[in-house]
Amino acid sequence: MISQPDGEVVVASWADTEGLERPPLLVVDAVAEYLRGIGLGDGSLAWERIGEGQSNVTYAIAWSARELVLRRGPRPPHPPSTHDMAREARVQRVLGAAGVPVPRIVAVCDDPAVLGVPFYVMERVAGDVVTDAVPAALDDGPGRRGLAFAAVDALAGLHAVPLDGEVAALGRPDGYLARQVGRFAGLWQMNSRRSFPAVDELATWLAERTPVTQRASVVHGDFRIGNLMYAPSTAAKPAPARVAAILDWEMAALGDPLADLGYFTATYARPGSAPTPLELTPVTRLDGFPETAELLARYAARHPLDLSMLPWYEALAFFKAAVFCEALYTRWLDGQRPGDTFGPSLEAGVPRLLEAAQERAAVLG
Repeated sequence: MISQPDGEVVVASWADTEGLERPPLLVVDAVAEYLRGIGLGDGSLAWERIGEGQSNVTYAIAWSARELVLRRGPRPPHPPSTHDMAREARVQRVLGAAGVPVPRIVAVCDDPAVLGVPFYVMERVAGDVVTDAVPAALDDGPGRRGLAFAAVDALAGLHAVPLDGEVAALGRPDGYLARQVGRFAGLWQMNSRRSFPAVDELATWLAERTPVTQRASVVHGDFRIGNLMYAPSTAAKPAPARVAAILDWEMAALGDPLADLGYFTATYARPGSAPTPLELTPVTRLDGFPETAELLARYAARHPLDLSMLPWYEALAFFKAAVFCEALYTRWLDGQRPGDTFGPSLEAGVPRLLEAAQERAAVLG
């Protein structure tokens, strides 16, 4: 065994798994043999766990003078149709060809003999992911404003991708919002042992107040600053903030672009707002970051949509996050996430997400 920090299991080979209670997340020799077999060079493989993902697992891989990233789903069991690595890789290939900044996909593997679950490998993009610290070269008033505006510009650019050719084959935009409400309401029943009246109340309210979609677009599904890679910038070579890659495409679909915008504003923390588990980039509370209204105005300059129903989309974002986090909490209770420090916080965190959804719903009455 190579590593077992916080319940994570990485082994050199499948022979090292004998006696383990849980399957490994990474089998180093098996991945090396796979990369060698598809013609990606030779040598020894170095790895490092990266990212903040609470479901899918990501490793930086150094292999044959190449910097790669391996992304795989969590250990089973999990709901059908979730953590579809082949689809996630396909989305990125299609959108990359359409000009969206995404990592280049190198390989997709569905052979269970390698890791036991499907995974894909992509080129590693150089840059910074912003969560609890701002890159030094951007850590001033203009830099912080530019960082947030670059995120909005990337979102607006994604929503401008024409829905034709291979992009059109990625999904069915009609009925997207209704499917989202119904799907997540159903997932609560599958993944929770707790009962909160707010769940049924919100599901009913969301269904009854569903807005009419004004236009269709590619929808990322988890668009927030923490899922962006910003191009490198240093004090010696300062440059305006630029999104080098949009990451984590598990939830991508064709649908209503305001679902992305509402999710983005719901995750964009400002001074005075009560924190929730959806606040994964707390630095936006700092001075210098633009107000939410400025971000909306910048988006509307590119896509002049009626934003009066945006609180509905924000309520949907908090509702979905509550359902997703409840599933993580239940997995933690079941011992499927040993060493997880996020899981225990969700005992109170999930009710807070439901409360935030109700607060946004109350804006519309």
